[in-house]
Amino acid sequence: MGFVGIIVVFAMVFGGFVIAGGHMHIIFVAAPIEMMIIGGAALGAYIIANPMKTIKMGFKLGMKSLTAKGPQKKDFLELLQLLFQLFQVFRKEGPQGIEKHIEEPAKSDIFKAYPGFMHNHHAVDFLCDTMKITLSAELSPYDVDDLLEADIKGIHAEEHLAQHAVQSVADGFPGLGIVAAVLGIVKTMGHLTEGTEVIGTLVAKALVGTMLGVFGAYGMIGPVATKMAADIAAEGKYLECIKAAMIALQRGAPPLVCVEYARRTVMPEERPTFNEMDKATKDIKKAA
Repeated sequence: MGFVGIIVVFAMVFGGFVIAGGHMHIIFVAAPIEMMIIGGAALGAYIIANPMKTIKMGFKLGMKSLTAKGPQKKDFLELLQLLFQLFQVFRKEGPQGIEKHIEEPAKSDIFKAYPGFMHNHHAVDFLCDTMKITLSAELSPYDVDDLLEADIKGIHAEEHLAQHAVQSVADGFPGLGIVAAVLGIVKTMGHLTEGTEVIGTLVAKALVGTMLGVFGAYGMIGPVATKMAADIAAEGKYLECIKAAMIALQRGAPPLVCVEYARRTVMPEERPTFNEMDKATKDIKKAA
C-alpha cells in the first residue's frame, strides 16, 4: 500500500495547488535544483552519521516498507502448524527424533512443508538454535524466556538503528529546505534591479525549496520511517509467537497447549481462530 499512499499524497497536494490556480511550471523548473541541494545535503548527512551497514539497511528496509504487509493470518497459521508438528515429533520420538530436523532444517521434511517459515531466516535460526540449546542443557522456563528475549532484542537492534537513521533524515529535511530557500533569496538579492517580475519568479523558486523540505519530511520520508518501525514490530510479534510456544514446551505442556500459548500472542486481526487451529492440528494428526 506504500506506493498507493505516495500517489494519494502527490495527487492531493499538487492537485489542490493546481485547482487553487497554481501553475506547476515554476515547481518543475525549480524542483530539480532545490532537491539537489536538499536531497544531496540529507544524503551526505545520512552518510556522515551512520556506518555503511546501517546505511544499506536503511535503504533496504525503506524499500521494503513500501511493499511489505508483515506477517498475515495465513503466515501465523502456518507457523502454528509447524510448531505443533515439530513438538509432536519431539513428544513421540524424543531428542533423537527431533535432532535431525533442527540440525539441518533445509533438508527436513517437516520444515520444507512450510516454505513461508523457511523464507524467514531470523525465525528459522531463532527456533532451531533454541531447541538445540534446550536439548543440550538443563534450562528452566525462566532461562528460556530470558534467552529468547535477548535474542529478539539482538535481532532487531540493527534494524532499529536503521529506522532511527531514516527518521533523523526526515527530521532534518525541513531545515535543509530552509537552507535551499535562503540560498534562493541570496540569489534574488543580486537581481533587485531587474524588475518585479524577475524578482517574483526568483522568490517563488526559493520558496519551492521550503515547500519541498516540509513536503519531503512529512509526506514521504517520515511516513516511510514510521512504516519501517511498524514492520519491525510486526516481525517481532512473529518471533514472540515462537517464544511463547518454546517456553510452554519447556514447562512440559503438551503440543496442543504449546501452540495455544503461541496463538494467544497474535494480534486479533491476524490470529487464527480456535476452530481453524483445531482443524489444522487434526489434519496433521491424520497425516501422521
